[in-house]
Amino acid sequence: MPRTCVSAADTGLPSARLAEAHDCLSLALDASERPGGYSQTEREFRSYVRAARRQIEKLIGGAA
Repeated sequence: MPRTCVSAADTGLPSARLAEAHDCLSLALDASERPGGYSQTEREFRSYVRAARRQIEKLIGGAA
């Protein structure tokens, strides 16, 4: 079943709250960035964080 785009208003969450969560996920990615590479566990963590950030971007209409 394909996913449909959901707006922030449809979730019942204020856009500002979603934008704050997006910013926190971005900061988590920035804080965990290392030039020397990542372990498998770290790569998985960063992948999950990026996926969550993309979902929030969809919820707020790509405005982040």
